[in-house]
Amino acid sequence: MIQQITITTAAPEHVKPLVETAIQNELKTLLHGIKRTREQLAHFEQRLGMQSEDFERRFNAGEIEETLDTIDWLMEIEALRLLDKDYNVLREAHLD
Repeated sequence: MIQQITITTAAPEHVKPLVETAIQNELKTLLHGIKRTREQLAHFEQRLGMQSEDFERRFNAGEIEETLDTIDWLMEIEALRLLDKDYNVLREAHLD
């Protein structure tokens, strides 16, 4: 689904570069968050000896106990999903 946004301003010649810069800055911020989250996931995977996908599947099946570590791990998995989604949506945005 394509969504269009209209920005109304008294200085239209200045808006497009500002929005482009804001988008680029947000993309950089999202990439930093993705990198940091992947590092956190790698830490959990190494420390607990399994891949995040296996952990999530086993946790959801009730094979792994809920602890502070497992909750943190699940939150990092979900954070990565959200960051990836936001990054991909914003990366595909085009200004005319």
